[in-house]
Amino acid sequence: MGDQSNDNADLGAAERVSVGMSDRAVSAWTDVYFNRTRQAIRKFGDARVTYAVFMRRPVISAPRLAVEWLRRMAVERGCEIEIDLRYQEGSWVGAGEPLMYVSGSFENLVDLETLLLQRIGPACVAAYNAYSMCIELPTVSFLAMDARHCAGSDMAEMMAYAASVGSDRARRKEGAVGFIGNATDATAHYFGREKGLGTMPHALIGFAGSTVRAAEMYHETFPDQDITVLVDYFGREVTDALAVCARFPDLAAAGRLGVRIDTPGGRFCEGLDPAASYAVLDRNAPRAIRGYRTEDELRHLIGPGVSGAAIWHMRESLDQAGYPKVKIVASSGFSPAKCKTMALTDAPIDVVGTGSYLPDQWRETYATADIVEYDGEPRVKVGREFLLRDLPEDQGGASPAAKAAETGGA
Repeated sequence: MGDQSNDNADLGAAERVSVGMSDRAVSAWTDVYFNRTRQAIRKFGDARVTYAVFMRRPVISAPRLAVEWLRRMAVERGCEIEIDLRYQEGSWVGAGEPLMYVSGSFENLVDLETLLLQRIGPACVAAYNAYSMCIELPTVSFLAMDARHCAGSDMAEMMAYAASVGSDRARRKEGAVGFIGNATDATAHYFGREKGLGTMPHALIGFAGSTVRAAEMYHETFPDQDITVLVDYFGREVTDALAVCARFPDLAAAGRLGVRIDTPGGRFCEGLDPAASYAVLDRNAPRAIRGYRTEDELRHLIGPGVSGAAIWHMRESLDQAGYPKVKIVASSGFSPAKCKTMALTDAPIDVVGTGSYLPDQWRETYATADIVEYDGEPRVKVGREFLLRDLPEDQGGASPAAKAAETGGA
C-alpha cells in the first residue's frame, strides 16, 4: 500500500491500536447508497479517485486510528490505498483545511467513507479540547476519566487516544504537564503506562461506612501505593479530609496522600456559601472576582460544587492543620471552559480528573470527505473547490499552512 504520510507522526507503529471492524462488516455498517454505488461501479467500470477529508472547525490532527483502519482495509481487500497526510499527528488544522487526501480504486474506497469519517472527527475535536484544557492549567496534571461516558469500547479508545494527542501538543508547544494517565488498563499505553490510574469510587466509601475506613481498606489492600481519597460522600469535605490526614500522618508528610473533591453541583462544599466563597477568593485570588464575570464563570468561581473557592478552601484548611504536602485532586465537570475559569483563580490543584474533553456539541465532530479527482482530473462539487490539491491558494488550492504541514512546519 502506498503511503505519503509524514514519518514523524509514527502512524505505522501502533500495533496495539484497535482498528475495529473487518472488511466483512463494512457493508452492514456503511450507508446503503455507498453499497449501491459500489455495485454501479462494478457494472460500469472503476476509476482512480482522490478523497479530501476535512472538518468545518479548527481541530488538532488525530488521524492514527483512521489511518490504521484504512491500512487494514487495504490489506484485507488486497488493494492499494494511498494516504497523503497533510497534517501530522498533533498539528493544528484550520477550518476547511484537508487533513488528508486518500487515493485509490473507487470501488474499494466508496463504501469506506462513512466508517473513515467516524474515526476522524470525534478524535480531532477531543484532542483540540484536551489541548485547550492543558494550556489553561499548564502546571496541573490531568487524568483521563472519560471511559464511563463513552458509547462503547471503540469510543473509549478513540477518546483516550485523542487526550494523549492534545496533551502531547500542549506539552510540546506550551510546556504544560498535560495528561499523565487515564483510568483504564486497555488504553493506558497511550499515556506511556502499562496500567490505568485511580484509587476508589464513592461506592467503596458507602461500603466502608466512613471515609477514614475506606482509606484504611485501600491502604491495607495496596500498602505500597499512594492514596487519593474521595472526601465528599458525607458532605464533610474538610472534616473527612483532615480525619484521613490524621489517620495517615506519615503518608501526608511524605506527599503520598491526596484528597479528591467531587462535590455535586446541588450543594456547596462544607463550610462555604456564596459569601464565604467570595471571601476565600478575596484572600487568595482577588483578581478572579474583581472584574466582570459571566454567569457560567461565576458558577465555577463561587457557586456550588467544585468551585475555585472550594479548592482554595480545602488548601487553606489542609495547610492550617499542618498538611501542606497533601495533594488536591479536583473532578466534576472540568471542561475547557471550567479550566479557563480555574486559571483565573490560580487554583491550587495538583490533578484534574476529567472526561469533559469529550465533544460537547456532537455536530462539531462531523468530518466530511469529498472526491476531488477522478482518474487524475480535478473535479469537485461547486463550493468545495478549496479542497483541490496543488492549486494556488487564490484559485482554491491548499493554504500555506497546509503546505507547511507537509514538511512538518505546522
